[in-house]
Amino acid sequence: MLAYLTTVACDGMIDNMEANLVLKRKLTFENGSILEMVIWKVPSPIAGSLHNYKYRLFFGVDGIRLVGFDNERGKGDHVHFKGSERPYQFSTVKKLVEDFYAEIERSTLK
Repeated sequence: MLAYLTTVACDGMIDNMEANLVLKRKLTFENGSILEMVIWKVPSPIAGSLHNYKYRLFFGVDGIRLVGFDNERGKGDHVHFKGSERPYQFSTVKKLVEDFYAEIERSTLK
């Protein structure tokens, strides 16, 4: 049992050390809204995803998330949109960012 626990802890540390930052951007707009994107390339897929990226993309105002894309461990790729959540089909980093901007535009339409 001790060997198993030690191995799991070491694997987690190695994975974290081998992750490479792909994109990190945070913008704050005059109206107080915030856009933040963080994308990492990881050595192996996280639980629930089939690709080697870990990401969180956020757009919100006044502390309220309007749009979010992430792949939370065990939950997989998904989109948050105005309080609802749905699965997301990840294909590429470029498409992820494009889809994120499209959802932001959709969220701001009156």
